[in-house]
Amino acid sequence: MDDITWPPKKRSELKIVPGQRGTSQTPKLRSTDFNQTRQAPPDYDQSEPLEQRVEHDEPSVEESLPPDDQAPNEHEEMPAKPPKKKRRLFYFKRGHMTKKKWALLIAIIVILIGGGGYGAFALYKHFRAVPVEPEVAKVEPTPEPPPAPTTEPSRLTGAEIAIELNKRPVTGIMIENSPDARPQAGLLDAGVVYEAIAEGGITRFLALYLESRPAHVGPVRSVRPYYLDFLMPYDAGIAHAGGSPEALADIKSLGVKDLDQFANSGSYRRVSNRFAPHNLYTDFDQMDALNAKKGFNSSTFTGFSRKKEEPAATPTAKVVNLGISSALYNVRYDYNATNNLYSRSEGGAPHRDEKSGSQLAPKVVVALVMDRGIASDGQHTKYGTTGSGKMYVFQDGTVTEGVWRKADRKAQFSFENATGGVLALNPGQTWITIVDAASDVTFTP
Repeated sequence: MDDITWPPKKRSELKIVPGQRGTSQTPKLRSTDFNQTRQAPPDYDQSEPLEQRVEHDEPSVEESLPPDDQAPNEHEEMPAKPPKKKRRLFYFKRGHMTKKKWALLIAIIVILIGGGGYGAFALYKHFRAVPVEPEVAKVEPTPEPPPAPTTEPSRLTGAEIAIELNKRPVTGIMIENSPDARPQAGLLDAGVVYEAIAEGGITRFLALYLESRPAHVGPVRSVRPYYLDFLMPYDAGIAHAGGSPEALADIKSLGVKDLDQFANSGSYRRVSNRFAPHNLYTDFDQMDALNAKKGFNSSTFTGFSRKKEEPAATPTAKVVNLGISSALYNVRYDYNATNNLYSRSEGGAPHRDEKSGSQLAPKVVVALVMDRGIASDGQHTKYGTTGSGKMYVFQDGTVTEGVWRKADRKAQFSFENATGGVLALNPGQTWITIVDAASDVTFTP
């Protein structure tokens, strides 16, 4: 009998030996039959020869299989399979690895870890990075034009005024300065005031107005030729009550804008609290109407050069004295550092405005040294208003000596400093006084 292995092989490997019982037909085998027969019988003796074990103790394969009619029903519960052994994915022992293999393994692990880390970092950066939007050219909005200015420097004073006021015509008014005419009205509001001697040492003022419109101005008095020389550079009208024969002739011959009271009495009035001739007054409702009636609607001129105020930290001319003729008409100015103004006094008393009672206080005081004499009629004064001469400018608490120049009667004065440069004035009211000599101008710190 050929050897038969135990436990029997799988059904696919079973081989039937010829000559054995039950070899006429291969029986149908079930996996459960083999599972049941895998265990050795209890009386199995491994010391017995294989042939005897097979022949005497082991039934044939055919005998061990139950007949077909005894096959278990397909609905019967199958016996539980024994648990399968777990297979290891990696299996090695330390003794299996040489140093070179360990080094190679470690290197591979390091490369894998490093590569994995770099890959993870790259992925992290890729997914975390904020997508960069394509740069779109910014279209800057068109800036709105700045609002149109509503003010500008006055052509007469340099002070900031409404633009419309700068379009007004300049009007000059002759104002008396005898003791009977004091205090005067309207000098406080003038932009530029010229002061010179009329007759007998009595001074008179030419007050120029542009932006201001005082409601009471006077007393109005007569005109002289040199006042016309001060007036004509401003292309201004002249309000007056008559004048010297030479002055009246010059008004006609030189084409001066005439606002004479004799020809336009309705634009003037006489007050009852003063006696004639110190009681003639006007106002700017009347003056504007008269200018409009005569077509004097504008003035074309060049004013003085102006600058920004720069008060001195240490004033050098705090008290200014101008000797004009006598004690009744000589002038004193006291510098007011708080307001950067010069408070005016004359005849030993503060010079005040009739209506407000305020002391006159210009921003700039100018003294022009000019030749003075007697006209050909032997009565009236005359000045050498053209050519050049010495001058003093008091502003910002200091004094600047310079030179005045005037090319002709209609030309504007130009003021130069000691080096020949423009001597600019502060903006604001400016008083210009004519003196006979430089010695008539004194000042103290």
